[in-house]
Amino acid sequence: MDLNSDLGEGFGQWTLGDDDALLDVVTSANVACGFHASDPSIMRRVCARAVEAGVAIGAQVGYRDLPGFGRRFIDVEPPALTADVLYQLGALEAFAKVAGSRVRYVKPHGALYNAIVHHEQQAAAVVEAVVAYDRTLPVLGLPGSVWLRQAEEAGLTTVAEAFADRAYTPEGTLVSRRLPGAVLHDPPEIARRVVQMATGQPIRDVEGGELTIRPGSICVHGDTPGAVEIARQVREALTGAGVELTPFAA
Repeated sequence: MDLNSDLGEGFGQWTLGDDDALLDVVTSANVACGFHASDPSIMRRVCARAVEAGVAIGAQVGYRDLPGFGRRFIDVEPPALTADVLYQLGALEAFAKVAGSRVRYVKPHGALYNAIVHHEQQAAAVVEAVVAYDRTLPVLGLPGSVWLRQAEEAGLTTVAEAFADRAYTPEGTLVSRRLPGAVLHDPPEIARRVVQMATGQPIRDVEGGELTIRPGSICVHGDTPGAVEIARQVREALTGAGVELTPFAA
């Protein structure tokens, strides 16, 4: 099982999350590429630290939305979205290369991630960018999403993702952050839930029903309060359950 986290999400003098501590826990780093968060100095530092820690570097691409942290839907034209994704991939690739590595996978961020669960045109635009840039790059996404379906149809390697610290609807989508209970905060509860996910056992959805998720990677959000402790307990619980942790992208 792969354990990933969204990293590099500060900007200038503002810090969000503890990148260094999380890089000692996770196996893959979804690095912000400057559109929803991050800047060149942060990207360079996180890539260098990821290489030191043996953590795979992934490009977390999003809408051009620094004020909204990429969590607001933008009705951007598909050709422009393709260009935006290419721009972000190229930017992060430069810093990964200087650090002695490369971008190994792609994960959309925030509102873009959620939009392309159902939005056919925007999903196609992101797929087009990855195919044009490097069709060997795996892509992360929500199981059952339009994004993963179109990516698979285009010949890309798809990896189903689950979220350690987010509540799920009965349909298997994420509960909106605008609703109470959307983000989970209790580390032992989250750790138990992740073990269930990783071992094929059902979890409880927001309405109390059973939902089975079979992920190839599990995300702990770096901006969740207590993220480092959550990540540590998740890792300990997984290894204690006999689950081997390793990056999904070589």
